[in-house]
Amino acid sequence: MSDPTRPYQPRIIAIANQKGGVGKTTTAINLAAGLAELGGNILLVDLDPQGNASTGLGIDASMRKLTSYNLLLDEAALADVIQHTKVERLSICPSNSDLASADMDLVANEKRSFLLHDALRQPAMDAFAFDFILIDCPPSLSLLTVNALVACHSVLVPLQSEFFALEGLSQLMLSIREVRQTANVGLRIEGVLLTMYDGRNNLSQQVENDARQNLGDLVFKTVIPRNVRVSEAPSYALSVLDYDSTSRGSVAYRSLAQEIATRYGIAAGQQKETV
Repeated sequence: MSDPTRPYQPRIIAIANQKGGVGKTTTAINLAAGLAELGGNILLVDLDPQGNASTGLGIDASMRKLTSYNLLLDEAALADVIQHTKVERLSICPSNSDLASADMDLVANEKRSFLLHDALRQPAMDAFAFDFILIDCPPSLSLLTVNALVACHSVLVPLQSEFFALEGLSQLMLSIREVRQTANVGLRIEGVLLTMYDGRNNLSQQVENDARQNLGDLVFKTVIPRNVRVSEAPSYALSVLDYDSTSRGSVAYRSLAQEIATRYGIAAGQQKETV
């Protein structure tokens, strides 16, 4: 629920899919960069123990003195955890392998499902004036993912254009419904994003048709193509927008950012309102 005493609150979007290799972290990095390019002030919370989003944005392991683990379990100050990236207006709460033990460390905590919710809504957050907070979830339905679902306003689901893709959504949808009923009544689906799409492939076209028939407007108009530049960019610690600004992958992620920005008025500078 919104707090009327606060000047405004950022839109919090979790990027989640319990299956790995669907373009979740790639989407987190490039959507964050795209929204920042449009003028938004963006925070990416790396909640994956692999820390790939942190690495992909140039935060070397030696620079991660405090991470999202410390934010959740040690109540570390936001200003000590959040780091600026090379992308203008894009900051990150980095991650490292410490998060791998988080599920065990969280079990005994009475507020175990609400730690990220509370961390992202503390009054100290106001000073950062973020427009959007994106959460890169781990590829599992763990307590970390539950924390993200409780903390966020909506969930963006990357869906790889492959056989059985839609069937893999069922468990995530059940988890979202359970969290909505028990801990986050306002939780909704931001959208389903088709990734690794090859228009020359009949299977990709079939998956898209099935997704749009079954999920309707929940499926983003933007489709992310299979593009070598998207795959190469993380090895240079860059978003694809910075690595190859004219590539098909860059064009697609800019389009996705614009779709989301249009919903919330970020491009017009209207996001500074309580949501």
